Amino acid sequence: MNTVTTTMSVPFVDIGGQHAAIKEELLEAMGRVIDSGMYVLGQEVDEFERQFAELCGTRFAVGVNSGTDALVLALRALGIGTGDEVITAANSFVASAGCAAMLGATPVLADVGDDYNLDPASLEKAITPKTKAVIPVHLTGRPAKMDEIMAIAKAHNIYVVEDAAQAVCAEYRGKRVGSFGIAGCFSLHPLKTLAAIGDGGVLTTDDENLYNEIKILRNIGLKTRDDAISWSGN
Repeated sequence: MNTVTTTMSVPFVDIGGQHAAIKEELLEAMGRVIDSGMYVLGQEVDEFERQFAELCGTRFAVGVNSGTDALVLALRALGIGTGDEVITAANSFVASAGCAAMLGATPVLADVGDDYNLDPASLEKAITPKTKAVIPVHLTGRPAKMDEIMAIAKAHNIYVVEDAAQAVCAEYRGKRVGSFGIAGCFSLHPLKTLAAIGDGGVLTTDDENLYNEIKILRNIGLKTRDDAISWSGN
């Protein structure tokens, strides 16, 4: 019997190929943007935000440059800064802790459980009078134990900002991630579950005041075209 050996190369990632099935649809959408000249914000972004909020079961969604920006802007809009502590999972990507450090706050790392997500018992032990927020991470799309985490946060009067970078459409007990805390932060990096051609991020919330503040902070602090009410980036 003759044995035939076949070698096949399987790439670790195929960023170019992942959009192949909808390439024409994407080119059409890009064409609309090019023809309109609205390269920053505009109707296309408005519609994306509306659909993303509907997808996550929240009142609002705000598009930003990256998942990291979503985390930073969420904490900033909540008034978190120097002297404050923010708890997150010890095994997450650096941005989950870095967003707090960038604002002058102190990131505090708590342990994870068998699901590799933030362990509620470890979270509770890490809370101090300086703790202002917790960032549970839905690692690899598997939701953290949000019922326990929300109960602990409520008991200690701290904010919950979900790091849902890898978890678009993930559900915990019938509810989409990004709809539990005061804010949900998603990444649209090419390696994430909902990938942009480039980078991007989204922040979800049910809090109208937070929503309005984030919209100002994402656009150079502009309340109107001629009225800047805070220093910010874009």
